Amino acid sequence: MELDGIVAEMAQQVKKDIKTIVLPETEDARVLKAASIVSNNDIAKIILIGDESQIKEMCEKENIDMPFSKVKIINNITSPKKEYYDNLLYELRKNKGMTLENAKEITKDKVYFATLMVKAGDADGLVSGAIHSTSNTLRPALQIIKAADGIKNVSSFFLMETPKKQFGDDGVMLFSDCGLIEFPTIEQLVDITIESAQSYRLLTGKEPRVALLSYSTKGSAKNPAIDKLLEVLKILKEKQVDFDVDGEFQLDAAIIPEVAKLKAPDSNVAGKANVLIFPNLEAGNIGYKMAQRFGDTLAIGPVTQGLKRPVNDLSRGSSVNDIVGTIIVTCMQAK
Repeated sequence: MELDGIVAEMAQQVKKDIKTIVLPETEDARVLKAASIVSNNDIAKIILIGDESQIKEMCEKENIDMPFSKVKIINNITSPKKEYYDNLLYELRKNKGMTLENAKEITKDKVYFATLMVKAGDADGLVSGAIHSTSNTLRPALQIIKAADGIKNVSSFFLMETPKKQFGDDGVMLFSDCGLIEFPTIEQLVDITIESAQSYRLLTGKEPRVALLSYSTKGSAKNPAIDKLLEVLKILKEKQVDFDVDGEFQLDAAIIPEVAKLKAPDSNVAGKANVLIFPNLEAGNIGYKMAQRFGDTLAIGPVTQGLKRPVNDLSRGSSVNDIVGTIIVTCMQAK
């Protein structure tokens, strides 16, 4: 696999400070292929959770060139650290009714075991979701790793790269929230906007220009949903956030300069937005999939933002390239 575009740029960044990423879904050939690419290119140190003989058998069956001298394999059932993680989980959750016996059973689950590795500092980040639901990937993270200081609402985004280089920054944009918060409140939209701007700056090194999306541009329609976005914008302005944000915008007004000149001529964001905030999960999920499928756009994610340590959820339809991209993004978040 040859890395290019924003993925190649991020790969060069993370090679300067190699991180350790744990992958619990070793039953899936896509995950093992992605692990081999990342390891062979010295992008990250990879820990695979599972039975070593089964992993090696799968690699042989699928002709996966896994550099086993570079990759660590840990069996969560027989690991000498299982007792440590059992006790760690018990201490973290005993106020919620967790018993030590419960903890011993729960750590037999590879995702929980991997999450505890991240919590303990034995790995810098985790990528899962190729064969697990979003809830099965993120529930352990929310219980064990929890939100970063000052963050009330953990959310998600997709890092998008379109061949149409006139959009965003050389074709690179961020869409949020497309994977986690179904019907965001005003407070949640404020957090999503702030976290997304920070994520864009972290991953690209570019300054975010954030558009709050709607079916209306600057008062062309009246509706409680639009009033909600205006309240979000008001709160962001009062917070004096360190990025440009504006709205409400229709999509074309947000990203096409000619439309922006007609509909929002006085905006610092209109026509050149690189971060798009969708009003709800339904709109965001439809939006990213349309861009991905109709526009031949690379979509990396959903990437979780707002956790103390990075845990990222894959789409179950992820390609090997998608998984590689998500591992690289996770390394960036762990910087």
